[in-house]
Amino acid sequence: MADGSHVQVHDLGRLMEAMRPRLHRYCARMVGSAIDGEDVVQDTLAKAAAADLGEIERPERWLFRIAHNTALDALRRRRRRDDRTVEIDPDVVADPLAAADVRVAASETLKVFLRLSPVQRSVVILVDVLGDSIAETGAILQISGASGKAALQRGRTRLKAWTDSPPDTPITSTAETARLRAYADRFNARDFDALRALLAEDVRLDLAGRRRLEGAPTVSVYFTRYQENPNWRVSLCRAEGRPALLFSDTELGDYVVLLAWRGERIRAIRDFRYASYAMKDMAVAPL
Repeated sequence: MADGSHVQVHDLGRLMEAMRPRLHRYCARMVGSAIDGEDVVQDTLAKAAAADLGEIERPERWLFRIAHNTALDALRRRRRRDDRTVEIDPDVVADPLAAADVRVAASETLKVFLRLSPVQRSVVILVDVLGDSIAETGAILQISGASGKAALQRGRTRLKAWTDSPPDTPITSTAETARLRAYADRFNARDFDALRALLAEDVRLDLAGRRRLEGAPTVSVYFTRYQENPNWRVSLCRAEGRPALLFSDTELGDYVVLLAWRGERIRAIRDFRYASYAMKDMAVAPL
């Protein structure tokens, strides 16, 4: 990690944007998801931006420490959420045939990191994925070099044993798939007015790595760029097992868009067009 010894608070914004891909590689593996990892990165950068520290010593180390704690907080929230009783959607069924479609992508899944303890996971990511030294890793996690080496060895051994585990069977919602297919059909037919009509009044748009917008009048502008370029095509996919849209462009390549619904209206859009760093870690397969 090339860590400048000090940074002034007015230079922090540039540093945070430069570090965003590295932070995402770390956070995605800490929480086992490239999609959820982007949420952790956004929370990390928001906390860092809100800090009133004047001059920051070892800024990259400081940012990774914030990212580490933010990731652990996210996992605690997920655990509490999963512990609550959830009513099963009758439209949601396991799709045994779909497992073969995602086997290759799932073999590189980030979820395997979740089988490690938080310390082992963090050390393996920092050393083996990001290329940091044991000394720097120990400074970030505030552990001794000996503890870091032990965690690294145990983590590597456990990961090797689990790498060949079969992937989870994907979950498919027939209602969700139908809504996504209708969206893709309208997009490919260039019927953008029909797509704008699907937006809930309080819809939220998250252009990962760029900006967030709220409200149907503001978010409706989102479709203008797509309307101006006839090269985009949309198909259905699974992104980390979730039903999603795969946007393809001859120049920009492929990226994922996730939709959240309230009934038949779109309440949230997450577009990874500008987050190529997240796409590199995201397991995507045809639906």
